[in-house]
Amino acid sequence: MKPYVYGIDIGGTSIKFGLFNRQLQLEKKWEIPTNSSNNGESIFGDIVDSIKMHTPDLSQIEGYGFGVPGPVLKNYVQMCVNLGWKNVDLQDRLRDELKNDHIVVGNDANVAALGEAFLGAAKGRKNVAMLTLGTGVGSGIVVDGRLLEGHNGSAGELGHLTIPQEQPIACNCGKKGCLETVASATGIRNIYHRLNEDFTGHSTLYDNDYVDSKAIFDAAKAGDKLAISVVDEAAYYIGYACHVLSVTTDPSVIVIGGGVSKAGEFLIEKVTNEFHRLVFQPTNDTVIVTAQLGNDAGIYGAAGLVKIRG
Repeated sequence: MKPYVYGIDIGGTSIKFGLFNRQLQLEKKWEIPTNSSNNGESIFGDIVDSIKMHTPDLSQIEGYGFGVPGPVLKNYVQMCVNLGWKNVDLQDRLRDELKNDHIVVGNDANVAALGEAFLGAAKGRKNVAMLTLGTGVGSGIVVDGRLLEGHNGSAGELGHLTIPQEQPIACNCGKKGCLETVASATGIRNIYHRLNEDFTGHSTLYDNDYVDSKAIFDAAKAGDKLAISVVDEAAYYIGYACHVLSVTTDPSVIVIGGGVSKAGEFLIEKVTNEFHRLVFQPTNDTVIVTAQLGNDAGIYGAAGLVKIRG
C-alpha cells in the first residue's frame, strides 16, 4: 500500500495542495494562484507541474482527491463558472501525467464539509452541513457519513439559492438574486454599496481607499452604523440559508467556513439569532459553529475522498 495521498482544493483565486499520510495527517501544504484565463485550460498543467515539483517520486502516491467549485457527478465536473470549466473529466486530463488512475473529485463545499466532519468542527458527527463564504458561496452536505451529491451533482449548491430581493444582483451563473450575491465576500460589498446610496450619516468606512468584507466587519465590531446594517442584512441571508439546510437535510451541526467566517463569533451570533427566528422548531437544536480547519478543510476533505472512494 502506498504511503501518501494528495488533497487538492481548486478555488477561483488559488489552488491549495496538501500531502497527507494514510492516517490523514498533513505532511506539507502549499498553494499557487489560479489561472482561469482561456477557460481555465492552464489549470491542468499548473497542477501537474506543482505536484511534480514537490513530489519527486509519484509512485509513492496512493491517489489524488480534488475539490472543485461547481457541481460534480461521479467524478465528472459539470460546470465551474469561476474557472471557465464545463464538462471536465479530471481523471482523464490528469491520469497520464500523474501516472495514477485513482483520481476522485467532489464539489469543493461538499469536500470541505467532509473535512470538518472527519477532523474539524463536526468531528464524529454523521449529519453535517457546511456553508463556505468566500469569493462565492458553496455548501456541502454529509448525510449518515456520506456526501450528498444528488441526481445532477448539484445537491448543496446553496450559493445559487434564489433569495427574494427588491434589487436582485446578477450572479456569475446567469441568474439574478443568488445567495452568493449577498452572502459571499463580494456579496457583502454588494450590500454595502446598495445601503451606502441612502445612508446619510458618516461612516468610518469612508476613510478606506477600498472597502472589503473584512473592513466592513471590523467597522461593525467597532459600532459603525452603516457597517452594522450591512452585516445584519448579510446575517439574515446566511441565517435563511441555514434554515433551508435544516428543514431539508436536518444536520446536527452547520459549519460556517470560508474567508468571511474569520469574523468569528460576532458573525455566528448574528446568524444564529436569525436562524432561530426562522427555524422549524423540531430542528431547533441544530448548532451553528465556525469551521476549525479554516482554509485547510478542502484539502483534508479531498484527501478523505481518496480513502472513502478507494
